[in-house]
Amino acid sequence: MSDARLIAAYAACRAIAKREAKNFYYAFRVLPRHKSDAMCAVYAFMRKADDLADDESMPIDVRRDAMTAWTAQWRASRGGATDDDMFLALNDTQKRFGISNELLEQLVAGTTLDLEETPEGVVSYSGTTITAGGKATESFQIFESFDALYRYCYLVASVVGLVCIRIFGYDDPRAEKFAEETGIAFQLTNIVRDIKEDAERGRIYLPLDDLQAAGLEVEHLSQAVKGTWLPSAALEVLQVEIRRAQEYYRAADQLIPLLDKDSRSAMRVLVRIYHRLLERIAADPAAVFRERVSVPTREKLMVLAGGAMGSLKARVLK
Repeated sequence: MSDARLIAAYAACRAIAKREAKNFYYAFRVLPRHKSDAMCAVYAFMRKADDLADDESMPIDVRRDAMTAWTAQWRASRGGATDDDMFLALNDTQKRFGISNELLEQLVAGTTLDLEETPEGVVSYSGTTITAGGKATESFQIFESFDALYRYCYLVASVVGLVCIRIFGYDDPRAEKFAEETGIAFQLTNIVRDIKEDAERGRIYLPLDDLQAAGLEVEHLSQAVKGTWLPSAALEVLQVEIRRAQEYYRAADQLIPLLDKDSRSAMRVLVRIYHRLLERIAADPAAVFRERVSVPTREKLMVLAGGAMGSLKARVLK
């Protein structure tokens, strides 16, 4: 394989990351080029898996078949030549940074959880809710406990963190636990941000036992999502998840010093952007029932500028 072919493969992955990665791409930009390329390759792989799993223009059984076929193509590519740019760049990244097939298999397993008829730790719920046109029966899938939700967060986010730190570089084995917990913080942030969108798709990622502890019925949460009624118990449950996420963000403070110096700024950028998102939600939890809360681009660019300066300093002093 020629260097030009590999360069083109990484460029294709970078184009995907630049177009789709949003918060992640801000962190990629302050990494040394070889690490940035590797992160783009991993992201392109994750993006493809997510797109296959989430494409609601296809029936769920068709998506399962498409995911199975794509996963088989990826596994076949690991043993030899491939014409797929993303697989080519990913295979090179695995070799350069010691990323195991097992970790990537776990990553794929995480993206396919929502395609399972009865995911582990998830219960189905049907109930009657009030709509503008009267009463309607709705069905939801909801995690029965935080332990079940933690497993989900581990597969969809912590595994990503464990892949990323292999690219970032570390020697202290404690980094792996801190990366796991930082991933939990990121995913809990996503969950509270996306509660409206997820519920509209029949998925509730807030633990059922937390809803019950607050005296919140699933029907009432559905009304909050529709904007017809916002019970105080819904905000109480959100605050529980926000506090949990805040606790897990502490792991990031312990993780960053354990990473290679030329990668710390990238991780710091990512953590600051996600933590700012959580803080914006914490300031007005009711906003997630009205709109998709985000960190303004201006703030992201300020964080990126600080990260770029830190990255430059790390390279100069290396």
